[in-house]
Amino acid sequence: MPFQFRPDGTYVKNLSLTRRIMPFIMKGRNESIVFFEQKIPVDNAWDFLASFREKTNQKASIFHLLLWAGGQILNEHPRLNRFVAGRRIFQRHGIWVCFSAKKKMDDTGPVIAIKRKIDPNLDFQSLVKTLTHTIAEEKSDKLSHTDKELSLIFKLPAFIISPMARLLMKLDHFGLLPDIFIKDDPMFASIMVANLGSFGLDAAYHHLFEYGNIPIFITIGKKHKEVVVDDSGEIRAVSMITLKFSFDERIADGFYCLRALGMFNDILSNPEKFITI
Repeated sequence: MPFQFRPDGTYVKNLSLTRRIMPFIMKGRNESIVFFEQKIPVDNAWDFLASFREKTNQKASIFHLLLWAGGQILNEHPRLNRFVAGRRIFQRHGIWVCFSAKKKMDDTGPVIAIKRKIDPNLDFQSLVKTLTHTIAEEKSDKLSHTDKELSLIFKLPAFIISPMARLLMKLDHFGLLPDIFIKDDPMFASIMVANLGSFGLDAAYHHLFEYGNIPIFITIGKKHKEVVVDDSGEIRAVSMITLKFSFDERIADGFYCLRALGMFNDILSNPEKFITI
């Protein structure tokens, strides 16, 4: 029987019986996946970001807004910051985001995964400054923590690597994986975000990883125009982005998620109501 103690989460007691049985009948994250699509008007967001860059001389994008919003939403809706391990549901310690970036914008540039803790009390300007420094550091020639680990692993014979990976996943299942393996591993996070719009692509549904314990994957699509009918009945063209969510439904019900998606729409479509420059 898996243990109830882990370095990265607290076992959630007093769940409904329906919620408790889900990890036993839906054993994997991709067996439990639910897809959501959300289209958000962003004309106000682009005006806000232009004003922010002018006043602070800091580069900020819709990606920064989404990560800031994600911190607020997970703080307001803590059940989304849970994960399944060993057929049990845990409340994660802290809000952690994982996001991808290319070291070089060409065909040979490797994609890196970056993990950072988000403080929901951090103001938007401080978040932008912290992430800008983090991304610049990770894109440098300096080896990341993950690169260092993988370079050591791939010095081993190939026939050893597969059982080693199975051993790590089994230890994680029983809550025996030491914190030293978890704290810097990008696959142990609250959400993973991929900004496909930065490559000129639209959003796409992404699988969840069985390794680690990320229960939510978000992709951001490119900005585009759509014709809408506004509240006054006028037809007009509006700048939109599409967000696509892949969600492990074992951690929370659909109604709870729907309320969180509404908060995403509120913040991204009208950031000036939530952020003071």
